[in-house]
Order: sequence, then structure tokens, then C-alpha cells
Amino acid sequence: MYRVVDLITKKRDGGSLTTDEINWFVKSFTAGDVPDYQTAALAMAIYFRGMLPRETSDLTLAMAHS
Repeated sequence: MYRVVDLITKKRDGGSLTTDEINWFVKSFTAGDVPDYQTAALAMAIYFRGMLPRETSDLTLAMAHS
């Protein structure tokens, strides 16, 4: 599957997250499998690098369906 550290690195380096990666992250976070500090690191990477409209939509839908 995925590792949160890989998603953080990808976003930090300017990449875009796939729909599957976003869905996996939200599902894993809500299940308690992702620690808060990794979520904060991903949020910081997103803050500094931004998100594509598709990523924003995917994250919003994943959160709504969680």
C-alpha cells in the first residue's frame, strides 16, 4: 500500500497526490493509523506547495465520505 512519509515527500517536492493516495490517507487517518505529527507534516507540505483543483476536490470528497 502507501506510506505517509512518501506522500509527505511527494507533496513537499511539488508533486501532486493521486485520488487513490488521498483516499487512502483519509481512510487511514480516520482509522487512527496515521499519527498526528505525520498529518501535520502533510498539512504543512500542502500549505507551502498548494494543491491542484482535482486534489482539493478529492480531499474534500474523501473527508465528506469519511
